Amino acid sequence: MPSTSPLTHFDAQGQAHMVDVAAKADTHRIAVASGRIVMQADTLALVQAGTARKGDVLGIARVAGIMAAKRTSDLIPLCHPLALTRVAIEFTLPTEATAVSPSIECAATVETVGPTGVEMEALTAVQVALLTIYDMCKAVDRGMTITDVRVREKHGGKSGSFVNP
Repeated sequence: MPSTSPLTHFDAQGQAHMVDVAAKADTHRIAVASGRIVMQADTLALVQAGTARKGDVLGIARVAGIMAAKRTSDLIPLCHPLALTRVAIEFTLPTEATAVSPSIECAATVETVGPTGVEMEALTAVQVALLTIYDMCKAVDRGMTITDVRVREKHGGKSGSFVNP
């Protein structure tokens, strides 16, 4: 019986279920998510200089984000396992002119060709990349804050494109 709820992960009786995507067409799907981690200026300087005790913070965080995108269905109970065709993690560090507060922005772009979107994979990639930065820098800065995590855009599928203002 089809769901009458606007929340697709609940059936007509209100019980959680995995959405049936068998009848949905395979389309090229892209999602971009972003977030940032705010830290002390000295912590940012360590990351920028590549002198953190644990090594290349951003390189390791990039790999962690990619791995996380690939494992999203193991972490989020009702997510479908997907064959991802691309996961790209980019970090943006502030320049003197743009620095409002010392922080690193992470953006994850995830793509697939399939019957369901990749927003959760992009969000998971961002969160785990930022958590990895926290883990690698917590010895010098336990007050870091992960913030502003969101889907920036998604393309493909029946609902088409969405760009977060």
